[in-house]
Amino acid sequence: MVESKFSKVDFSKYFQPPSLKDARRRRREPVHIINDFSIPEEMKTIGKGRKYLIETYGCQMNEADTEVMAGILEKMAYLETEDASQADVILINTCAIRENAENRVFGHIGRMKQLKLEKPGLIIGLCGCMAQEETVVNKVLQTYPQVDLIFGTHNIHRLPQLLQEALFSKEMVIEVWSKEGDVVENLPIARHGHFQAWVNIMFGCDKFCTYCIVPYTRGKERSRRPEEIINEVRDLARRGYKEITLLGQNVNAYGKDLKDLDHYGLGKLMDEIRKIGIPRVRFTTSHPKDFDDHLIEVLGKGGNLCEHIHLPVQSGNSDILKIMGRGYTRERYLDLFHKIRNGVPNASFTTDIIVGFPNETEEQFEDTLSLVKECRFDGAYTFIYSPRAGTPAARMKDNVPMDVKKERLQRLNRLVDKLAAESNAQYQDQVVEVLVEGESRKNADVLSGHTRTNKVVNFTGPKSLIGQLVNVKITDAKMWSLDGEWQKEPEVAGR
Repeated sequence: MVESKFSKVDFSKYFQPPSLKDARRRRREPVHIINDFSIPEEMKTIGKGRKYLIETYGCQMNEADTEVMAGILEKMAYLETEDASQADVILINTCAIRENAENRVFGHIGRMKQLKLEKPGLIIGLCGCMAQEETVVNKVLQTYPQVDLIFGTHNIHRLPQLLQEALFSKEMVIEVWSKEGDVVENLPIARHGHFQAWVNIMFGCDKFCTYCIVPYTRGKERSRRPEEIINEVRDLARRGYKEITLLGQNVNAYGKDLKDLDHYGLGKLMDEIRKIGIPRVRFTTSHPKDFDDHLIEVLGKGGNLCEHIHLPVQSGNSDILKIMGRGYTRERYLDLFHKIRNGVPNASFTTDIIVGFPNETEEQFEDTLSLVKECRFDGAYTFIYSPRAGTPAARMKDNVPMDVKKERLQRLNRLVDKLAAESNAQYQDQVVEVLVEGESRKNADVLSGHTRTNKVVNFTGPKSLIGQLVNVKITDAKMWSLDGEWQKEPEVAGR
């Protein structure tokens, strides 16, 4: 076996190893605002006549990061392409939440070897959450020499300097040091849509759920200043955007680190955004522990605040929730759920659930089923537990057999499907407001969009409706989508 040239190199200097003790201590460190982003003079035209491609895996935050990287590349005169064979720079923006996502990325990087041979000048970069994991980077260094550039979630604003080094250096360029206390403003954004937009309001997570790698890959919780967010939303309103989604790994924790502001949380921010002329405002992802009464009160005011709440529960059993490190019990979750349901009329609810967590018994899984029945979620993202290296849960014995995990997942999904169908059935013959997002993925002759409650609606209409808010009468309520007829004449919209 030929020894890799990287096999004896110590790459640990690039990393801050996952440490629950150290990570919790980090919350006492100050947050630094960086406003001096600029493109080096020698890089402002480096992309002239060249093209870039960014491939994105994972969550909405990754999508938002991709828009920032695209904005930076376009400031360097690169043009976007969807054809990898035409690209001069390919960035793979990765997710570290689940092992299968990592495997897909490694497989994809492997297939790029031939592309690199055909085009030696091509720059291939790995970025995002996977790039923050030492085991991942060591594997890339030892197995995938076609990769030229590796940088982490905290280093996106350094892309011009990193790309410059990758272009003119013969060595692989790596920068994944944690800059956990930084918020970088004034970054260029090349938004993919012209009527929907992501707006980052905070970064990182301090919850340290035992199964989750995010607090280590995304860093400490740090909020943007409210004036920066409000100015961004006002600019989007002036440009005619119809919908924004406020983003954060734990969006409900917004403002907790803004010590100079008096109790300025997500509720207060949304109350101010509620007065801006954007027809729809959403937010994700919530943590039940930080969902407070003021936020419920503000959401109850309605207006442009959409009636859809994504509230991950993960398990319906208090003992499992404790092992997961979620910080709430089954009873506390249910109290919060019903409080939101009472305070936000006609709201729809979705959730996340993990089955087969270490030590989960049949009775504990039944608790999850009974919670789902009580909450009657409109939908749920359901997963079989798999350990992530570097997390506390990875040191636990994964003692639930895979066949048991799969059987539990099937039972859970049958219940979720049943409740989703019953929820959608309530929309039969109702007229709903739909933001038309584009053609249906299954049929280019059909338009598709979402209601305020985040239901998918498909209908036939002219392409000129894309990007518009229209009324649609539901004619066929299916399990996971609604079919309808476009109402050309205005009607009072239902929910």
